[in-house]
Amino acid sequence: MSQDNQKSKNKRNASDSKPENNKYGSRGTGKKSTVKKGQSKPSHGKGKKIEEKPVKVDFQKSSIKDSEKLQKVLARAGKGSRREIEAMISQGRVSVDGKTAFLGDRVEGSEQIRIDGHQVKLTAQDEAICRVLMYNKPEGEMCTRKDPEGRPTVFDRLPPLETGRWVAVGRLDINTSGMLLFTTDGELANRLMHPSQKVEREYAVRVFGDINEAMLQTLRTGVKLEDGPARFQKITYRGGEGRNHWFHVVLSEGRNREVRRLWESQEVQVSRLIRVRYGDMEMQRQLPLGGWTELGLKEVNYYRKLVQLKPETQSKVKVDEKAMDNAKSRRIRRSVKKHQQQRQQATRRRRR
Repeated sequence: MSQDNQKSKNKRNASDSKPENNKYGSRGTGKKSTVKKGQSKPSHGKGKKIEEKPVKVDFQKSSIKDSEKLQKVLARAGKGSRREIEAMISQGRVSVDGKTAFLGDRVEGSEQIRIDGHQVKLTAQDEAICRVLMYNKPEGEMCTRKDPEGRPTVFDRLPPLETGRWVAVGRLDINTSGMLLFTTDGELANRLMHPSQKVEREYAVRVFGDINEAMLQTLRTGVKLEDGPARFQKITYRGGEGRNHWFHVVLSEGRNREVRRLWESQEVQVSRLIRVRYGDMEMQRQLPLGGWTELGLKEVNYYRKLVQLKPETQSKVKVDEKAMDNAKSRRIRRSVKKHQQQRQQATRRRRR
């Protein structure tokens, strides 16, 4: 090895033995500094960050407003049940202050909310009056606001509202008659329909076929349908002739055509189906088919208490208003008949 090469190698070895002095510093090579108790560790270099003291917040005096879920506010305004409104939000039909709303959005009530471009008039929770109608649905009516085939709907004869709209509590298929509830409070409708609340529905059923106790026990125990297991909580025999038998059955949910599908699973046919009770309230016998009556404060608060909602203090029904009597029943029958005649005339004119 030449002398020049040996000198350069010695210089490199000498430089390697010295502590590094570069941009990474000499971390881990120096002596650790000690900090006395109660003192903060000194910071070195530029960009010194000043530690801010936490500010104590008195939440009892806080002026932050409470917010609610968007679908709950719109349901209270009578724009549909929460399920219907959630579908509207998912479809991008709802906007808040000009921006498309999303599921999970919360509002305070001062925002400008629109559905399909139409502004919604919001009602404060304390100002809204919950109204409930009992409707005796006849066969042949659709549980929809508008039918593309022009068939009559359950909404055709309901009284008009200044704000909001009537929301149906569940549905009955076109061939089912009986008790159907409507309310202006979408939150009440949603809870009364929801399976978690286990609100009982009772139906009078006329069944055609041979029935035995083993079949009834199977329906009480449970049957597996396409959308999951189902069963009747109670089955009561009400008589019959030949192969036609009447039963009263009780369910605590309202799946599509559930009563019919349960009986059909036993290879028998439902020839007549009437809902006679919702919760503990039965259908008023004097209420004619196609007629409605508004429930009083006591009945409205029964349904609200049933699903853990605050009671109402006001009602559109007068306290001294008489219950259903023969005179009122006759007036409703005349009104229903007049409406049916007008609809028949309109149908004839369209066909011409």
